[in-house]
Amino acid sequence: MSTTRGTIEMTVAMAISGTIGVFVVFSGQPIVDIVLWRCVFGAVPLLVACAALGLFRPGIITWRQFTLAVLGGVAIVANWLLLFAAYPLASISMATAVYNTQPFMLVGFGALFLGERLTGHKLAWLAIAFAGVVLIANAKAGPGGTDYLAGIALSLGAAFCYAVAAFITKRLKGVPPHLIALIQVGVGMLMAAPFANLTQLPTAHDTWLSLAAIGAVHTGLVYILLYGAIQKLPTHLTGALSFIYPVVAIVADFVVFGHWLGLSQLVGAAAILVAAAGMTLGWRPFRGPWRRTRLAGD
Repeated sequence: MSTTRGTIEMTVAMAISGTIGVFVVFSGQPIVDIVLWRCVFGAVPLLVACAALGLFRPGIITWRQFTLAVLGGVAIVANWLLLFAAYPLASISMATAVYNTQPFMLVGFGALFLGERLTGHKLAWLAIAFAGVVLIANAKAGPGGTDYLAGIALSLGAAFCYAVAAFITKRLKGVPPHLIALIQVGVGMLMAAPFANLTQLPTAHDTWLSLAAIGAVHTGLVYILLYGAIQKLPTHLTGALSFIYPVVAIVADFVVFGHWLGLSQLVGAAAILVAAAGMTLGWRPFRGPWRRTRLAGD
């Protein structure tokens, strides 16, 4: 029963996440303004959740942990800024596909800073994902492709920042995830407010609905569902369900905006997603010699 509920929560969270690009585009607002209102509206359900769970009592987080959570917040906000900026340049589909290279960056951090072994299987998946990025980048690398390539670069930057945030969050074991998320949106408000246009607020109701959805639904509600699911599900199932997000994003981009994927884009996106899934779920791309010379941690 617990696993079933967790699966439903994770599925809903990932499906909602896949539509965020549509709402970002619909809002029509500058990227910094979108991030600010995402944090403002997202803080409301997170405040309620933290209060309901009793997470504001003294001693629940140390100053060191709080500092790490703030640093993670800086990285996650930078991730939002870069990813949102990539949407209109590379399209929601391509930005999301390239963004899913972040599991490989996280593995790289583990190898560099934690001494984790890079196995042959992981390197093979990395090579496949890299080939996917190259295919996507070359799709519009000709005349007029400058903005497109900039979008791909921004997506890679967003993936890097997300990996940094995830790496820091790994150091926060024992800190309630809802509290971490609340600290992150608080950091986002402080970072974005000085640069946001607060003198000329949007007047259209549709704009405010989009901004409220990005904050309250795509941030507050998704974080609550996601963290609830993670507590109930085994790691392999969490990893598998996380790939609902890019699939929904690609479908939403096509349904709402009619963005077709060219052959090389489609193959490149598939390569990245399959490679990311393979490494996250521990698939083995090769047998024979790889199996016989398996390294520790493979």
